[in-house]
Amino acid sequence: MTASSYPAERVVAPIGHARGTVRLPGSKSLSNRALLLAALAHGSSRLRNVLAADDTRVMIDALRTLGVAVDAAAAQDTIVVQGCGGRFPVREAELFLGNAGTAMRPLTAALAFSGGRYRLDGVARMRERPIGDLADALNAAGARIAYLGTPGYPPLQIEAVSRLVSDLVQVRGAVSSQFVSGLLMAAPLVAPAQGLAVEVPGQLISEPYVAMTLGVMRQFGVAVEREGNRYRVPRAIYTACTNYAVEGDASAASYFLALGALAGGPLRVEGAGAASVQGDVAFADLVETMGARVTRGPDWMEVRRDAWPLRALDQDCTLIPDAAMTAAVLALFADGPTRLTGIGSWRVKETDRIAAMATELRKLGAAVEEGADWLRVSPPAALRPAAIDTYDDHRMAMCFALAACGGVPVTIRDPKCVAKTFPDYFEVLDAVTTPRTQAPAPASA
Repeated sequence: MTASSYPAERVVAPIGHARGTVRLPGSKSLSNRALLLAALAHGSSRLRNVLAADDTRVMIDALRTLGVAVDAAAAQDTIVVQGCGGRFPVREAELFLGNAGTAMRPLTAALAFSGGRYRLDGVARMRERPIGDLADALNAAGARIAYLGTPGYPPLQIEAVSRLVSDLVQVRGAVSSQFVSGLLMAAPLVAPAQGLAVEVPGQLISEPYVAMTLGVMRQFGVAVEREGNRYRVPRAIYTACTNYAVEGDASAASYFLALGALAGGPLRVEGAGAASVQGDVAFADLVETMGARVTRGPDWMEVRRDAWPLRALDQDCTLIPDAAMTAAVLALFADGPTRLTGIGSWRVKETDRIAAMATELRKLGAAVEEGADWLRVSPPAALRPAAIDTYDDHRMAMCFALAACGGVPVTIRDPKCVAKTFPDYFEVLDAVTTPRTQAPAPASA
């Protein structure tokens, strides 16, 4: 069953045990970075294990609209991108980018000094997701980006400009690291001969994602020097990468690492491990701290339940904001209150994730407190069956399915939202779990 054919609700039966191996889908973040840099490169790139999901689909559609040849049927598990050498062939276009921040933010930067006229828009929620720090930084450097609705938010109109007016650009990274990543990926194409300095004043959240960006840029031939909060980007055209392999999605790995900790294991995820460039592999450390036993290989991790109940923790999740959602569900099974901090970016994701998580955790019986950038979860004595609203947010659906490990059925409303990054998530979940033989009746509301 594909996500598009899912029913309006899906009941996850009480999970008795989990065991087996999960091959992770390709990382969304790495896939969209590689697609964009391959499109901007000189020559033909071959990308393997690119995620096939909504967020990569909108990036591929946008690149094709901009005149880039993208052959997704070149060979099994391979996409071939014919790069445009740093200059998109189509000079005027309207791009619809859904709710994909990993497409909206980098394309805004890449098009800002391309000399063309472009309109960028997305779904209703995208119009509520800030982009002002990036657009304002680009405008200060000479771009002409106008807000067509609420200032600081899409839709955007980009007018023809072809050069920077400075060799230093400042961009804030306290709201989203994607602003910094987007600017860095575009910078080599517009940098002056002596290079471009990109400076990030103040806090940079989700810093591992920026490190990931620099790693992908190196794979496509551009090395960036970093000194503190300043990045020195050379003027360059990206070089095609003839064999780029996208790692498995470490954020998606969090669901199955948590599942192994809750439902026995051993459960192995393949595609991301100790050698991963993704910050979310650190979720394995969090699971270990809570009492699970974790074994790591270069591109795999395996977990099994050890201590029970899990140990409560007070955790700064600044470096793993996506995976931290899974930790909030694990908190239902802890021996006391768990406090997650450094998650202010949840407020501007696919939904307001702090508010959404608090609401849905309470349905299961937890006592929850929330702040601007923190969440405190006190587990109930026993979970209650619940119908979980997902707010068109893929991660809400995937992490709350794990609550079925608490001996109750969990109804996931609008399960097709997982198509954003993991279209067959529920089928994979079913393949590595066995149900409990007796459980309370499903929730009706």
